[in-house]
Amino acid sequence: MRVKCVICDTINNLDDNLPLAKKLRNRPIHTYMCETCHDRIKENTVTRIETGNFRFYRTSPQMDEEF
Repeated sequence: MRVKCVICDTINNLDDNLPLAKKLRNRPIHTYMCETCHDRIKENTVTRIETGNFRFYRTSPQMDEEF
């Protein structure tokens, strides 16, 4: 299966039997990101977390105050 990275537009080949290939084929809303872009985003996120200026918004602030 040929896939294209959503960030850098490189085209890669995935084995048709991989779980990622099946997910991309069956659910078109899922997008593919190559390993280099994934690693670059991961490194940038880790450095932002280490600065202390990064905040996770998993829940709303109002819910955090209630609990």
